Amino acid sequence: MRRTFPLAVAGTAAALVLAACGGPSDTGQEASTPDDGALTPVTVGVIPIVDVAPIYLGVQEGFFEDEGLDVTLELAQGGAAIVPAVVSGEYQFGFSNVTSLLVASSQGLPLKAVSAGNFTTGTPGEDFGAVVAPEGSDIEDAADLVGKTVAVNTLNNIGDTTIRKVVDDAGGDPAAVEFVEMGFPDMPAAVAGEQVDAAWIVEPFVTTALQQGAKVVASNFAETDPELMVAAYFTSEQQIAEDPETVEAFTAAMEESLTYAEEHPDETRAVLDTYTEIDPAVKEAMVMPRFAPGLEASSFEVLADLGLEYGMFDEPVDVSKLLP
Repeated sequence: MRRTFPLAVAGTAAALVLAACGGPSDTGQEASTPDDGALTPVTVGVIPIVDVAPIYLGVQEGFFEDEGLDVTLELAQGGAAIVPAVVSGEYQFGFSNVTSLLVASSQGLPLKAVSAGNFTTGTPGEDFGAVVAPEGSDIEDAADLVGKTVAVNTLNNIGDTTIRKVVDDAGGDPAAVEFVEMGFPDMPAAVAGEQVDAAWIVEPFVTTALQQGAKVVASNFAETDPELMVAAYFTSEQQIAEDPETVEAFTAAMEESLTYAEEHPDETRAVLDTYTEIDPAVKEAMVMPRFAPGLEASSFEVLADLGLEYGMFDEPVDVSKLLP
């Protein structure tokens, strides 16, 4: 079987977060290295953002084929669509930020993380996600966000919990920050037009906002934990029970892809053109996430604790349920 994956997302910058899902895949799986030499078909639900560049690069470089897998990458609007598709078996694997996985697990969904997705760079002011404020704003740091409106793409998720953390660390009252929900593509204009006091944005929209005069006032991922794993690839407990060989093959290919992506930054940027449309000047200027193999268990603990502390969870989340 040939390897197949989406080649482009048409449209404006909004295409980075709004894309049509493909049809359901055949969930009947062969062993990952069948005797007849055929590849095992697997479908992976991904979001058309810079964070998933390594898996596109890995498919392009043949790492998954080397492990006996024929990978189809299905673009989805977000984790809310990917999680149920993985649980139902429509997708064998999916991509999501860690907090969303914790929320799903706390609700009893049988998910397991199998590979790292991406990490913060660990460098405040030079990360792929940041809180930005308009040019000339009196907001200079996280403490100044108290009493201000801050846009996030989803309420009660990784954005607002990590922002509350850095506000708390700066001596401010995290409960006094007013969060409003807004799509990432809409945030640069909203900041420039002062429709909000600040916004938490990820690349490439951070660079777009900065080019329009905004300034970085906090790097919520890097300042929460310089080693923070932001997202992960996951599967269902049923998939692991029924076809552990395919899960092992996917994990091995994913780890090779992450290592290759980190060691070949120019190729990682270039592969973005196969599934997004980003202005070339923005693509070259923006900060990419850090990529590395291996799940970081401590990041699950950090984000679970923040979720509990800031009211996302009523009781502690059993992180071990998500870990292999």
